Amino acid sequence: MVKRLRIIVMALFLALTLAATSFAGAHATGHTKADEKGPGILLVTFGTSIPEAQVSFTNIEKKVKTAFPGVPVRWAYTSYIIRHKLAKQGRNIDSVEIALAKMMDEGYTQVAVQSLHMIPGAEFHDIQVNARLFGQMSGGFDNIAIGYPMLSTAADLDRAVESFIRVIPAERKKDEAVVLMGHGTHHPSDAFYSAMMYKFQKADPNIYVGTVEGHPTLDDVKEMLIKKGVKKAYLIPFMSVAGDHARNDMAGAEEDSWQSILTKAGIECVPVLKGLAEYDILADIWVDHLKTAMKHLK
Repeated sequence: MVKRLRIIVMALFLALTLAATSFAGAHATGHTKADEKGPGILLVTFGTSIPEAQVSFTNIEKKVKTAFPGVPVRWAYTSYIIRHKLAKQGRNIDSVEIALAKMMDEGYTQVAVQSLHMIPGAEFHDIQVNARLFGQMSGGFDNIAIGYPMLSTAADLDRAVESFIRVIPAERKKDEAVVLMGHGTHHPSDAFYSAMMYKFQKADPNIYVGTVEGHPTLDDVKEMLIKKGVKKAYLIPFMSVAGDHARNDMAGAEEDSWQSILTKAGIECVPVLKGLAEYDILADIWVDHLKTAMKHLK
């Protein structure tokens, strides 16, 4: 009797195990053919709450839709502060995780996530980790690919330099400086800005790169400008959008803005409030990275 009971218990355990395995396998498939969608594109940026800066995002979305006609395009902002601020204005923008969860729930099985950041810093690595987890979870995406930020390889740096030089204001003279404002970061990828300074200086000794929160600093750039005797400088954001940093930290009226500090040092400043994504030739770098990511989708 005991032996028979053991056999029954073992058989029941085996049946339950097989049932659970079968269920997990079916769930991991994700979706039935009837409700499958894809591929889909998710564009990810830090975000901006400046209405005038939205033109950068409008331009890059137009270029993405031209490159991939008929493919749905979604947006996500990594900045909680900006998402919260926009929500108070009645405009709801998803985080990366919420946007991916919605796409998964809607039946997308193939998704390309394109970073619109400048460098592969902390935010980009967070995107990579979290996006890949959506592909690993039971019922997640069958395939998810991540497109690199603008500056990710040595070839990207060379291309960015060549492309940027072509969009410098035509009225700028060779003895006048062009000062680019990057964001900067505590992440090791901050070194990209110093690399860009080196690349730009080789191409044009009067183009400089500084950052708000990293290196090179504005003091580094100011010292170089004064030493060279520069009297006029064009200030241009080295960011996808001409948002808060460009309008306040770079071109603001406050005494600690780049324009005020350089003007006080005897350098005439001409702010150019235009994000890099507004220029087709530079936006194409992100689009090409997205093309690479899309090739990895089945």
